[in-house]
Parts: sequence; structure tokens; C-alpha cells
Amino acid sequence: MKAPDRTAAALVVVFVVFVTGGFFLPSWAVSLLIVSLARGLVALGLMVQFRSGLVSFGQALFFAVGGYTIGLAAIKLKVTDMIVLPLVGAAAGALLGGALGFLMRRYREIFFAMLSLGFSMLFYGLLVKTETLGSTDGFNIPTPTILGSRLSALAMRTLLYDLTVASATAAAFGVQWYLGTILGRLDTALRDNEVRVEYLGYAPARVIHVQYVLGAALAGGAGALTAMAVGHIDPTMAYWTTSGELVFVTILSGTGSVLAPFLGSLVFSVIQTYALQYAPQIWQMILGVALLAIILHLPGGLWSALERNRARA
Repeated sequence: MKAPDRTAAALVVVFVVFVTGGFFLPSWAVSLLIVSLARGLVALGLMVQFRSGLVSFGQALFFAVGGYTIGLAAIKLKVTDMIVLPLVGAAAGALLGGALGFLMRRYREIFFAMLSLGFSMLFYGLLVKTETLGSTDGFNIPTPTILGSRLSALAMRTLLYDLTVASATAAAFGVQWYLGTILGRLDTALRDNEVRVEYLGYAPARVIHVQYVLGAALAGGAGALTAMAVGHIDPTMAYWTTSGELVFVTILSGTGSVLAPFLGSLVFSVIQTYALQYAPQIWQMILGVALLAIILHLPGGLWSALERNRARA
């Protein structure tokens, strides 16, 4: 069996396990998984950029754009359908990513990272200064509906969880397909030698632009899912610390598989949750030490440990 076939089979198994487990998990665990899987969606887009040697420190820009777009759509346009809103958030992220991509495609390394961070902080400043968007407090999002019906809070939470699992699975399948295309296979080639890619007749700028739009769309959809789960949006979604967490999750995960970002995000969420619960005064220190230890022992990310065990077997 080929590697893509194994990945597809693993995705199907994980999908069934997560959907089934949602009926038995407590409410707090379901909420944790929704946010964790949404963060994994953003890390999935960052993973594609990592494979080309690019690091975006401004991915929170698209994460916030997705959240604020569905918030405005729900309040101003009365669009509250749970299935439609993530698509709206992803579309908003993709459109903005497509526009900014014409500039971002020209830069590499630290210039790419700092320019992306600059755009994110510019949007953060705009949100903080805009009173109609709630300024620093943000605003609440109306309770989502499903096919025009408003169900109980427990039913809506379960449906949102299933939608998040389905979205994460579909995105993983999509990225797996992309990595098998010509553009996807050029990722590591760009990282190793961009000049040779040009000699082969391909445009590196085009590949980077596609990656940027893909990451923006995934982040926008993840922002929409997170906003629906939390029920509130505020400018911290666009702040640099949010981007830093997303980059950290991607480094923690590794780039060996489309499953890696979700594994890394889940580990990050578990450590963060228990550190907050048992040591609220020093939870950031505990989180940093724990994650630093993981990275020092597994410089290739958590997925590298699984690959190492499989190689031994």
C-alpha cells in the first residue's frame, strides 16, 4: 500500500473515532476538541508553507478575518446557518490572501515573516480603534442555526463538533491531494534550490501565492469555527501572540503528514488546559518548559517520533 493510501485510511479511521467519541465525551472536552481542531486547520496551512522554508508570523490575520466576517454576516445579514458560516469565513480569508499574495510572493525568509506579522498587527490596530466592531471588547455572535432551525445548546454543540471534525478531515484530504500535484511537489524543491525550480520552467512566485491563499482559506474557516464555538470575537484573534501559538503548534507537530498539525494542536491544548487548571499563576512557564522539552527531544516534531517507531518496526 502506498503512503497516500495509508494516510487516507488513517483519516477515515480518525474521522470515525472522533465522531463516535463525541457522543461520550463531556461538554468541556467537546469544546476543547473544537478549538483544538480549528487551530490544527491553521497549522495545516502553515505546514505547507513550512515545507517551502517559509514561516508566516501573521496567520492570525486570516484567523481573525474569518471570525469577524461571520460575526458581521450573522448580525448584519442574518446569515446564521452553521454550515454556511465556515464557508463564508474561508472565502473571506482566501480573498484577502489572494490580494496580499501578490506582495507576499516577492519576499522570502525573515522578510516574509515580518511582513506577514506587520499586516496582522495592522489589522489588530484597526480592530482596536473601531468602536462599531466593539473595539477591545469585541462583540458576541448570535447562536448559529442549522437549516433554519435553532436547536438546544447541547444539540448545537454536538453538531458544531461534528462539523469541525468533518471540516478538518476534508481539509486534510484536500491538502494531501495538493501535495501530490506538481505544485505540491515543488514545495521542498523551493526550499532546497529555488533557482533550479525556475530552470525547470516553473514560477516559484506562483507556487508561493497558491500556498499563501491555501493557508489563508484554512485560517479563515478555522476562525469561523472558533468564533461559533466561543460565541464571541475580539481583537486578540489578530494579535501577534495568537500567530506565535499557531507557529509553535506547527513546529511542535512537524511536516511529515497532514495528520501532524492536528496531533500537535491536541497536545498543545491538553498541556495548556491542565497547566491553567492546576497552576494558574505559572501556567505559561509550565507550557513553555513542557513544549520546549518536546521540541528538544524531537526536533522534527511529534510526527517524527511516530515515523521513527514505524521505521524500527
